[in-house]
Amino acid sequence: MYQLAIYLYLCGVAIASLFNKKVRTMWRGERQALRILKEKVNPNAQYVWFHAASLGEFEQGRPLMERLRKVHPEYKILLTFFSPSGYEVRKNYEGADIVCYLPLDTIRNSRRFLRAVRPCMAFFIKYEFWYNYLHILKHRNVPVYSVSSIFRPDQIFFRWYGRQYSFVLKCFTRFFVQNEYSKELLAKIGITNVDVVGDTRFDRVAQIKEAARQLPLVSAFKGDAQVFVAGSSWPPDEDIFIPFFNEHKDWKMIIAPHVIGEDHLRQIESKVAGKVVRYTQATQENVKDADCLIIDCFGLLSSVYQYGEVAYVGGGFGVGIHNVLEAAVWDMPVIFGPNNQRFQEAQRLKAVGGGFEIASEDDFRRVMSSFMNDPSALAHASSEAGRYVQSLVGVTEKILKLIGLIG
Repeated sequence: MYQLAIYLYLCGVAIASLFNKKVRTMWRGERQALRILKEKVNPNAQYVWFHAASLGEFEQGRPLMERLRKVHPEYKILLTFFSPSGYEVRKNYEGADIVCYLPLDTIRNSRRFLRAVRPCMAFFIKYEFWYNYLHILKHRNVPVYSVSSIFRPDQIFFRWYGRQYSFVLKCFTRFFVQNEYSKELLAKIGITNVDVVGDTRFDRVAQIKEAARQLPLVSAFKGDAQVFVAGSSWPPDEDIFIPFFNEHKDWKMIIAPHVIGEDHLRQIESKVAGKVVRYTQATQENVKDADCLIIDCFGLLSSVYQYGEVAYVGGGFGVGIHNVLEAAVWDMPVIFGPNNQRFQEAQRLKAVGGGFEIASEDDFRRVMSSFMNDPSALAHASSEAGRYVQSLVGVTEKILKLIGLIG
């Protein structure tokens, strides 16, 4: 049944590639992967294979790749992606020796891919469970590790109709899961080679904080004021927090929208009652007396958070919230919308008092007013957010020690 589904999917991708640029990019990349491997693989080297579906999973795997490269330079690293949103952004990542797409999981592709690379070990990040690749790796006695994985009862492995597919889990040498509940679920279907170590994303945000850039224009904008930072915001988010700061000019506002397009930028500018400056148009002079700074370029948000007192992370009124850890690592309370149930870190931030869920403009006013009127409440929430992140840093070291790659 799995093989049939894969071939049907393959046909669907081939057809969709005629009409969709993203699908066409992926389709071409997968077809070129074996050629890239033939050209670049050193037959005398030992390769450690990391597979990440997309950019988010790459960020989870990155601390492991970089630490492994440091302590074991004798290994070469192969990094594969399934999605263009990961590959196209990180195809020149210097932490890997070879970066390419992963060909679709047919038996023929899997055999050709693994024959070309012959990895000595493999790491699959979070949700990656490719049936044919994993069975061939097991047959070849290659150690395979699932990293930062998290399991839920609604996944196919735990349904009566998915028991046959759940055999793929027996191909893993070891699971490094995020929580105890995942370990309990796996135990119910006979998977016991499981360690609860946490999420490597905490190590990654700690790395990002350490490497954060100083931004003189943002510093000039902040001056001596208190600043609210909205990261990855969407229009429904902006409709909630902008009216509040139109009334409270004693705080400044930085908005880093998720979609940076001229229409969206103008929409934001029309909603703000005070002076607005776009980052790409800012100078040391015009930014000082601005009420709102719009980050209209990519790559700055994780560094921008260091200039704020309170953060808002968007997406909670849509498909789901974006990365709350990038803000919390800076000892900032994080506010977000109601669609956060699938995000364990948001749930834990709420539980410790460093995260705040809002469902309306009134909710936002209540939370922000408490911070403005009670400095001790803001200080406590800030401290709890930062403490939560720091308490879960160190997952990379745990994994590599358990595998035996470091002492």
